[in-house]
Amino acid sequence: MSITLNMTKIPTSSDVSELFNNTDPIVVWAKAEEVIKGMSPNYDFTLVKKVYQDVLRMFFGEFPGYCAIKTLYHDLSHTLEVFMCGVRLMHGVHLSGNKLEDDEITLMLLAILMHDIGYAQRKGEDFGTGAQFTQTHVQRGVEFMEQYFGARMLPSQIMVDVKGMILGTEHFRPFAQIDFANDRARMLASIVATADITGQMADRKYPEKLLFLFLEFKEAKFGPYQTPFDLICQTNRFYEVTREKLDGVLGGIYGNLAEYFRHTYGVSENLYLKSIEKNMSYLNKVAGTGEQDFSKMLKRHGVVDKMRAQHLID
Repeated sequence: MSITLNMTKIPTSSDVSELFNNTDPIVVWAKAEEVIKGMSPNYDFTLVKKVYQDVLRMFFGEFPGYCAIKTLYHDLSHTLEVFMCGVRLMHGVHLSGNKLEDDEITLMLLAILMHDIGYAQRKGEDFGTGAQFTQTHVQRGVEFMEQYFGARMLPSQIMVDVKGMILGTEHFRPFAQIDFANDRARMLASIVATADITGQMADRKYPEKLLFLFLEFKEAKFGPYQTPFDLICQTNRFYEVTREKLDGVLGGIYGNLAEYFRHTYGVSENLYLKSIEKNMSYLNKVAGTGEQDFSKMLKRHGVVDKMRAQHLID
């Protein structure tokens, strides 16, 4: 199945919709495999595919000793969106002349797949949704990764490198204070952290999914947000701070996505950044409607209907 679009015109809305349609794990894997082969035609997918399958098992409740992952915002589609963004960003970096080695690609893919695995609940701790681990999920994810790779007797250096990359996705941990082996390892971790931020905020359903994020924060007793509308009103400020991080400590590496789109679509445009800015603009409009009517503007993904059914919003 060929998915790469070699175009000489500006992508249509349907092209962009397909770009961010990353809900089917089989389709996502096919997309990712094709992009990775564009970097390394002889890349060995064995380890990454095994981890990919096991992460799916975690979400579906089929992994021994664990319940299905139930968090509504940090769901499977979130991981798949970040995974695809990461693959495309890697390709963009590779195309820019900063060639990535196969083992580097593997490390980043493993980190992305496991970056939110800490929301999974072990058998016996299956109270709540897992969102109660909001402030500890990164460390829990690191612990799972170390146990998982240790059981498979993978080299210890893989665990060290992947750990640093997973820690780099923790939003309230200063990235500059993470101890990386060298500047190259820091750069690879910045790709992972950038994909996590960019992939989720560019999601076409991001404005709606903020309602689910509010529920996770509420369950975790995290953040200053009093209502879903309060979170929506403060998201643009969050983006301003996040953009400073993307441009600053993460080195502006997201700019390499434009190289990926030049190669794939024939236009030098960062469609992820464009989608994020469109989401932020729309959220400004939603905030402007007032708390009484804001939910009327959030129609995708059935989020509002789900929350109304649980009497979580009017």
